[in-house]
Amino acid sequence: MHIVVAGNIGSGKTTLTEMLSEHYGWIPQYEAVSYNPYLEDYYTDIARWAFPMEVYFLKERFRDMLALEDAGNTVIQDRSIFEGVYVFAANNHAQGHMSDRDFQTYMELFQLMIRLTHTPDLMIYLRASIPHLVSNIQKRGRDYEQTIQLDYLKGLNASYEDFVFNKYPGRYIVVDKDHSDFQHIPEDFSAITDRIDSELFGLFGPSQQTTKQNAPCI
Repeated sequence: MHIVVAGNIGSGKTTLTEMLSEHYGWIPQYEAVSYNPYLEDYYTDIARWAFPMEVYFLKERFRDMLALEDAGNTVIQDRSIFEGVYVFAANNHAQGHMSDRDFQTYMELFQLMIRLTHTPDLMIYLRASIPHLVSNIQKRGRDYEQTIQLDYLKGLNASYEDFVFNKYPGRYIVVDKDHSDFQHIPEDFSAITDRIDSELFGLFGPSQQTTKQNAPCI
């Protein structure tokens, strides 16, 4: 199986990925942001570096997806290729950081890539408000993240909502991160695992395909 944890910068994706990996014995796959040679330049001058950075991420995520196709075990992934395209690249285009020409080329490349992969079995979307994201970003203290503008985070949040509820083709659950402290409150973490068990294994009743009209929120 292929499980994805999705969410904006500072929503807690990596923490939840680690916890679910330990809980279920799944193999974690993390996004290697520290190795992206464009990332620091990108946050300094978004318009200049948006296109090469997004292409780099697309290449890395596609390589990860190809590896997942051959994996014999269940893998839980910290952010997927779908978010990179429909959230981050789309937001850069919407905010004028990627030209129409560059974005069209990028999307055509993605469409070719996605023919060789499959949609994840389940996506867990960590839904968080801007104040919650800003607080977490400040707490973890990554230098290159401290220059992120509020408008950029707001644009990403809007793109996430559109992506999850209008564009994502697979099954998902939503975690209200503002009201869930799964890292420190066992009951909050159990609420997430109970829902995962229901969706993947049907342990608490018949599993139902999540619809765009009825997106349950933990």
